[in-house]
Amino acid sequence: MGGDHAPEEAVKGALSAASLINGEILLVGIPEQIEEHLPHNRPDNIHIIPASEVVDMHEKPLEALRKKKDSSISVAAKLVKEGRADVFVSAGNTGACTAASLLSWRQVTGVKRPAIATIFPSHTSHFLLLDAGASPDVEPENLLEFAVMGRSYAEKVMGRKDPKVHLINIGEEPGKGNAFAKQAHDMLAGHDWFAGNIEGKDIFSKDCDVVVCDAFVGNVVLKTAEGVGEFIMGEFKAAVPSGPLKLFFLPIRKALAPLKKKFDYAEVGGSPLLGLNGICIICHGRSSAKAIHNAILQGAKSAEANLVNAIRTSIEEEHAGKNQ
Repeated sequence: MGGDHAPEEAVKGALSAASLINGEILLVGIPEQIEEHLPHNRPDNIHIIPASEVVDMHEKPLEALRKKKDSSISVAAKLVKEGRADVFVSAGNTGACTAASLLSWRQVTGVKRPAIATIFPSHTSHFLLLDAGASPDVEPENLLEFAVMGRSYAEKVMGRKDPKVHLINIGEEPGKGNAFAKQAHDMLAGHDWFAGNIEGKDIFSKDCDVVVCDAFVGNVVLKTAEGVGEFIMGEFKAAVPSGPLKLFFLPIRKALAPLKKKFDYAEVGGSPLLGLNGICIICHGRSSAKAIHNAILQGAKSAEANLVNAIRTSIEEEHAGKNQ
């Protein structure tokens, strides 16, 4: 029920993804509103789970969850806790999704802070950045947790072999940055998968697998990248004249089509919330049916790859290495 275009786009996305997953899709929310967008001959693996309340985008997460015990977000998180679902996908209130998942599932043992991981396009392919919004106030050692979790996702879901980790900083040299960045660098430097510092201007042009930072920096990077992308595409559209002259720009538009697709957030789906005993895919508030479709496939792939256990094992190995 969450998101700017709910529940219509969520239902459309579920319908298009239904035949592509080995399992069921549970649409959680107000049944009458969901039924409006379901055909009579809907797929056999789509079911409705009733939830009578909705957390609005502007509401304070914890306050909303306390007041609305039967919200679609609370019910969906509970389904995962009870083992009735493997993945929780939502385009609703990000804070509420994060809080409901954390309260219901708790952190993987050894993980102090969860992290939202966002997939970005780059010159070579894609890279994973975390944290993009879950934990703005962290200690340097938490970035080591983010690195370990990010490597698990990059390997199991993105198919990267022995993924490398970069740390966002104001310079590439080890001594660069504030005290927080220097301490984080020192903690990461003892691992052979650590590829060093990387500047913000280089994350899109260099070959990266995983990039770590605190959520404040990560969210600024995310929103800035979105803004710049929309600005460039908007300026291009504004530059194209109307009328007959528009035909002369068609070849350019066709040439830019692959680029537009590469920068389309809907192609990825959503951002996984890592570090909890469950899988949550957080989608953009304005997610289209295409974005929901891809988020469902992304979540299914994460579940099939046993992502939570992979993270749990990686964290255990990291702590075992520290104690040797």
